Amino acid sequence: MENRAHIPEKARADSPSQPAHHGRAERGTRPKFYLTTPIYYVNARPHLGHTYTTVVADTIARYKRMRGYDVVLLTGTDEHGQKVERAAKVARVTPQAYVDRISGEYRRLWNELGLQIDRFVRTTDDAHEHAVRRLLEQARDNGYVYKGHYEGQYCVFDEMYVDEPLPGNLCPECHRPTELVREENYYFKLSVFQERLIELYEKHPDFIQPEARRNEVMAFVRGGLRDLSVSRTSVKWGIPWPGDDRHVFYVWYDALASYMTGIGYGDDELQWEHYWPADLHLIGKEILRFHAVYWPAFLLAAGEPLPKKIFAHGWWLFQEEKMSKSRGNMQHPQPAARVLGIDALRYFLLRDMVFGQDGNYTRDTLLTRYNSDLANGLGNLASRTLTMIEKYFGGEIPERSSEIDNPLKSACAAESQIVLDAYESYSFSAALQHIWQIISLVDNYLTNEKPWKLAEVPEERKHLASVLYNAAEALRFVVVLAHPVIPQSTQTIWRQLGLPGAIESQRLDALAWGGLTSGTKIGEFAPVFPRVDHKEAFERMEAMEQEMNQAAKAGSAAAEQKPPSATQASVPSAQGSGAVTAPPQTGATSTASAPGAGTSGAGTTPTGATQAAPASPVKIGIDDFTKVEMRVGVVQSAEKVAGADKLLKVMVDIGTEVRQVVAGIAEAYKPEDLVGRRVVVVANLNPRKLRGVESNGMILAASGGAEGKPVLCTFAEDVPAGTRLK
Repeated sequence: MENRAHIPEKARADSPSQPAHHGRAERGTRPKFYLTTPIYYVNARPHLGHTYTTVVADTIARYKRMRGYDVVLLTGTDEHGQKVERAAKVARVTPQAYVDRISGEYRRLWNELGLQIDRFVRTTDDAHEHAVRRLLEQARDNGYVYKGHYEGQYCVFDEMYVDEPLPGNLCPECHRPTELVREENYYFKLSVFQERLIELYEKHPDFIQPEARRNEVMAFVRGGLRDLSVSRTSVKWGIPWPGDDRHVFYVWYDALASYMTGIGYGDDELQWEHYWPADLHLIGKEILRFHAVYWPAFLLAAGEPLPKKIFAHGWWLFQEEKMSKSRGNMQHPQPAARVLGIDALRYFLLRDMVFGQDGNYTRDTLLTRYNSDLANGLGNLASRTLTMIEKYFGGEIPERSSEIDNPLKSACAAESQIVLDAYESYSFSAALQHIWQIISLVDNYLTNEKPWKLAEVPEERKHLASVLYNAAEALRFVVVLAHPVIPQSTQTIWRQLGLPGAIESQRLDALAWGGLTSGTKIGEFAPVFPRVDHKEAFERMEAMEQEMNQAAKAGSAAAEQKPPSATQASVPSAQGSGAVTAPPQTGATSTASAPGAGTSGAGTTPTGATQAAPASPVKIGIDDFTKVEMRVGVVQSAEKVAGADKLLKVMVDIGTEVRQVVAGIAEAYKPEDLVGRRVVVVANLNPRKLRGVESNGMILAASGGAEGKPVLCTFAEDVPAGTRLK
């Protein structure tokens, strides 16, 4: 085997002694920022670990956009290899059908979580196959590929050649049995890049982060590199080798090239030249070797520039153990997102793990963090500030005064710079701590100034106005700074402050005091982070998790036999962008014009919609059912809504409070006949207005009455108001 090889001039131009990104012109006036998540392997449905990496990437992308960058975020699915081939055989489906199903689960989850994915690459795409072949042909033409034979251990679980297995031929990474492989292969001359890689790590210490991971990689490379098999003959599910169809590409050579596929490599040279090299590869620490050793060597061999940075983060542990399919301790993001909200999950993931280290996931910690930081912190500050502006100034932002001492202005300026520096270094937990420091300062400011007392003294009107202006303006700072992490809730508070447009259009580096205009009418207020009952929320999340794990174990024969059709999901292509559309639900209708109003029952197809063919009832899991909070209500009063023949305004006691609900039952019930009746109320819907009247829930009814009129769901026995239906 050769010890040295010719390094082409193009590769030398991008040697470690120079920045790997030199010579790349920017398109337009904005600098570019291209970041990637791992290309997730489709051996199982997405879990909390996959979600964490993708949420981090989404947060960085949002932050960079708010700093004026032209951002592209790429993710995707790695769909070839022996493990997929075997899993499909066990499921009695084709490999393509198998990967279509799992890849669809990733896309639907990212859509449910509201992640802004610009490129989604599948390694089974034709464009990707073309890019992989091109990368290989360049390396082969430069003399870095040759044919040989391999005999040794191979870990199917990690799709990794194992040179030095543990006793019993166990994989040193996952500690599972390896297999003896004897086959003809094509080899990549990895050994000749040993010194080049060490030079890269030494001259560019930020290339691998954090530092502990860099040290691990340097120790591995200094221990000596062996040439790497980059083809398989014992596997058929893969990209065929150019000129030798008996071979398919080694799955890691295939997958790593996805980072180039998604921005036009071999297809759209203008896009490729603009966005490559990647500014940041985000990965889990278990796949660091492939990204920090193999990947730069593959690129150098092909004469292509190197990525700027690889950041290997830690693991989320559950009960102090790494989450894994084999341990049966997988945790999924859906229960937390559906019970507490997407932003609550995002906040917890970025607040409770120091980026780069391991973190321990518990529902108790998540719920405690939600109630303390979000409900009692940001949510309470927004509530008390906006409520006092509504009460004391008729819902208009008051006048500020330069004569009144304002400690918040300087504090916001100082904390803002610290937050931006933390974001820039990917210290998300530190950034959030300093944002919440502003919240704490405003809370203390309001406690000390006592605006409710100032409101009782007419002479203090100017002082009161200044205090509430300062609190509202500091709240504006908070929501702008926190937007990359909790985008939905901050946008809601932004609207509640009466501010137009989208927060994402705000420039973080231009954030300055005085952005609120006095006299601006604030928006309609509703709690953004209502407090939750710890025990009840815990049980709901646990039930959902158990349901998901049981479904994963049992599998779905129908899902395995039939992959998603083209009408079920809309996916951004490698060259395009856009949100992923979840599959439409069939068989569910409602008479309510919008969530939060009316009664549920049979309805009509909206204008312009396609009438669905009759279908069998859609079954749901416990996680869907437990999202709906139904309680016993006792009607206290009812009256007709002016100008609406079908609507009644009903005041209903649900145990903890009396709710106002607008219900479409006026044609079936007289208002006076409803008083004292027990009804079923959906209590956790967002409030909506019908004919100018706010509705805070939904009263359930059947549609089987005379002439199709609604019939209220009620009780034969005396059930206390507020009792929850299960």
